[in-house]
Amino acid sequence: MTKTRLGVLTSLIAFASLSGAIAYGDAVTDWNAITVQAVNAAVPPRPGPSAVLDLAMVHAAVYDAVEAIDGRFRPYHVHIPGASGSPAAAAAAAAHDVLVNRFPAQAASLDSTYHDYLDHNGLLGDAGIAVGQQAAAGIIALRANDGSFPPNYPPFTGGTDPGEWRPTPSYLPGPPPPFAPMATPWMGAVTPFTLRSGDQFRAQPPPALTSNQYTRDYNEAKALGALFNSARTPAQTDFAYFWASNYTVLWNKALRDIAGAHVHDIGDTARLFALAGMAFADAAITAWDSKLHYDFWRPLTAIREGENDGNPQTAGDPDWQPLVNTPPYPDYTSGANNGTGAMTRALALFFGTDEMMFSVDTTNPLAVQRTRTYDRFSDAAADVVVARIYEGIHFRFADVEARKQGRHVAQWAFSHFLKPLDDDDNDQDDDDQ
Repeated sequence: MTKTRLGVLTSLIAFASLSGAIAYGDAVTDWNAITVQAVNAAVPPRPGPSAVLDLAMVHAAVYDAVEAIDGRFRPYHVHIPGASGSPAAAAAAAAHDVLVNRFPAQAASLDSTYHDYLDHNGLLGDAGIAVGQQAAAGIIALRANDGSFPPNYPPFTGGTDPGEWRPTPSYLPGPPPPFAPMATPWMGAVTPFTLRSGDQFRAQPPPALTSNQYTRDYNEAKALGALFNSARTPAQTDFAYFWASNYTVLWNKALRDIAGAHVHDIGDTARLFALAGMAFADAAITAWDSKLHYDFWRPLTAIREGENDGNPQTAGDPDWQPLVNTPPYPDYTSGANNGTGAMTRALALFFGTDEMMFSVDTTNPLAVQRTRTYDRFSDAAADVVVARIYEGIHFRFADVEARKQGRHVAQWAFSHFLKPLDDDDNDQDDDDQ
C-alpha cells in the first residue's frame, strides 16, 4: 500500500470511527462510510428510520455520477451527456454535495474530508468532479419536496381501544423516552425512490384479536419476549441483544464488507449501493405506511391489556415488560424486518444467488457475540423475524409480513431501475403490482 493511500485510509477511518466503518479503497464504499458517520453525527439525531433517506439520496447521486462516465447502466434520474473524468472523483463530489445539503451544520468537516480525499487520491481538478456535482444537484432538486421532515407535523399518539397502538413506557436506560409519540409519523407519505407510492405494497390487515393466529403469536411473544421469567435460553437472549442494533449502521457495514470482498468495479459497486440503499429506504416508507394505517398495538400494551381484548385465550399480565425498550411506533409491520427483507433480497438479486458467506456486526454493547456469519442472505432475514419476538417488541405476524413487504420492494426496484443499457426486457416480475 502506498503512503498516499495509507494516508487517506487513516483519514477515513478516523472520520468514520463512530460507525465502526473501514475504508476499502473504492470511492463508493469510502463515501458510504463517511455518510453513515455524518448521519450518526447529526444534531438533533435523525428520528425513527429517516436516516435511510439520506443514504438513498447519496447513493442515487453517486450512481448517476459514476454511471454517466462508466456508461453501462441506465441513469436513475440525472443524464449527463459527454461525462468524463475519474469515476472516483465523480462519486466523491456527488456524495459530498448531497451530504452538505442534508447536513449543513457539518459543512466544514465534510469539506475538509472531501478535500483530503481528492488530494490523497490525486483527484484535485479532475473532470469527474463536475460530473458528480451535476448528479448531486439533480438528485437534490428531485427530492426537494418529497414530504420528508415536514415542519410542525402534528404528533400521533394512536388510540385507547383494544388493538390500537399508544405510547409506551420505557423501563431500561437509553432511548426512547417514556411515552413518546410516534416517531416520524410522516414517513409513510414520503415520496419513494422506486415505488409508485408508499402504499404500493401495503400489508394485508393484521389478524383479529380473537383469531387463532393472534392468540398463538400473543402467547409466543409473552413467553419468549419477557424481560423477567422468560422462556428464552441465555443463547437466545444474546441473539436478541445482537439484533437489537442500529440497522442502518449494521447493514451498511455488511454491505461494505460484501462489496469489498466480491465487487471489483466501481460501476458495479455504485449500482449495488444504489439498488440496496433505495430499496432499504422504500422498505422503511412501506413499513411506516402500514404502521400508521393499521395503528396496531405493541406486545407491551397488548399483554398488559390482555384481559380487555375480548379473547379468553390471551391472559393478561399488568406487570409484563419486554427485554428491550419498545420503539415509539406501532407494531404492524416491523421496520427492522422490512428493511432487512429488502436488503437481503437486493443482495441476492444483485449477485444472482441467495447463497453467499457474509458476516454482520452488532452495534449493541450488551451482546456477547459481536459477529454472526451466514451462508445465505435469507438466513439473516429469517433470524431478524425471530429476534424481534425474543426482544419482546413485535408479534411474529408483524415480522413475517414485513419481511415479505421488504422482499417485494427490492424485487420492484431491481426489476425497474438501474438496468443495463442493452436490456430491452420489459417483463415484470411476479412480485410487481
